Order: sequence, then C-alpha cells, then structure tokens
Amino acid sequence: MANINPLLQHVPEEIVNETVRLCGVLFDDGCCSEFIQKLNIPGEKCLHMFMIKLLGYGIILMGSIVKLPQVLKIFGAKSGVGLSLFGVLLELMAITFTASYSFRNNFPMSAWGECIALGAETALIAYMILWYDGHKAGALSFLLMYTGIIYALTHPLFPKDLVWYLQSSVVYLAVSGKLMQALKNYKAQHTGQLSALSAWAIFAGSLARILTTIKETGDLLTTITFICSSCSNAVIATQVLWYWKSTQAFMEKGKKKKAN
Repeated sequence: MANINPLLQHVPEEIVNETVRLCGVLFDDGCCSEFIQKLNIPGEKCLHMFMIKLLGYGIILMGSIVKLPQVLKIFGAKSGVGLSLFGVLLELMAITFTASYSFRNNFPMSAWGECIALGAETALIAYMILWYDGHKAGALSFLLMYTGIIYALTHPLFPKDLVWYLQSSVVYLAVSGKLMQALKNYKAQHTGQLSALSAWAIFAGSLARILTTIKETGDLLTTITFICSSCSNAVIATQVLWYWKSTQAFMEKGKKKKAN
C-alpha cells in the first residue's frame, strides 16, 4: 500500500481497507482514502463535500422527527380538524415518488434519506385523520394499499421510465397538496391542529435540501421539486403565524364545548 499512514503500518491491510470502505459509505471514497491511508489533510474539495454530507445527514435526522409534533398534536386532541386529508395524501404521494426515484437511481442516502421517515410519518397522519374521523376500515385499507404501492415502486420489475414520469409529477403534487392546506386555512381563518413547529421545520429542511440535491445529485428534476416545495412550505409556515391568535381562540372554543 503506497504512501501508507505510518500509524497504520502494523495494522492489517484488510482492516484499513474496511475502515476506508465504511467511511466511503458516509463520505467520499477518495477523501476517506487520502485521510485514513495517507494521512493527508483533506483539501478544499473534500472539506466542502464533507460539509454537504453533514448537512444532508442533519436533514435526515431532522426529517425523522419533524412531523412528530404534528402526530402528537393529533393524538392528543383525538382529532385532525383543520388538516386537509386530500392535501396530506398529495404530499404523501410526492414524498413516496421522490424516495422511489432516488432509490432506483442509486442517489446517495444523504441526498434523500429523510423521505423514508417523512413518508412513514405522513402516512401515519393520514391514517389518524381517517381513524379519528370515524373511518376505521378506510384507515386500515389505506395502510395496506400504501404498503403495496411502496413495494411496487421499489421493485426492479417496475419500469424505471415510469418512475421518472411519476417523479416529474411531484412538483404539481407537492405544491397542490400544500395549496389545498393553505386554502383550507384561509377559508377557516385558522390552522386547527396544524403544528407550528412541524410547519417551520419542514420549511427549513426543504430549503437546505435544495443545496444538498444540487451538490450531491445534480439532478435538475429533483432540484426543481425542492425549490417549488420550499415555496409552498413557506406559505403554510407563514399562515401558522398569521392565524396564530384566531387558531388559539378556535381551540379554546372547542375545549369549552367539550367541557359543556
């Protein structure tokens, strides 16, 4: 092994290679080799890629919990009032198509990994809206159908070209889903059980994802999707603040009705 790190001269080559391989799973192979095997300080390119990767993994971490406040809020109230079921389903389709497209194109996990958690959380929200609205059979049927869709989209026999066409519709699905929610908020003049924390965290995450998508995949279709998604997320996040007082008044009114 040429130019090996002197500190690793007595370490079996298999262990060194495996360490580089594991490092390469998270970061760039060439950068890992330079640093671990040759003890060279990473150059500007490697440091830049390292920061982009860290940002991507940070988004995944945030994405795994970003909708939990929304889930807990619905669970606590035993109601999904104020949330647009159709909007949630459109958003779920957009997330699912993006995840399957990224998976089938072997994009780095750091560029799309949060879609897995977001998909699960959004599906749970749709299930809870149906369940608490009294449609228990529909809620269970929805989960079974969604599981089948995921299996089909990720299966090698499912046409890859069709996955691309589905991804091209994500812009319309994501924006339409958010606009449906925004319209419902506007008509009601409150945001109901919509979580402010989730709304703003999703907006921040979609903004950061634009940068990581450009740097890690260079895929124009996915980049446009996240740009449009960020714009529609901004509308929802703004509405949460705009209707804050009226939402609090609406919730207090609901509590008084239950008490009586």
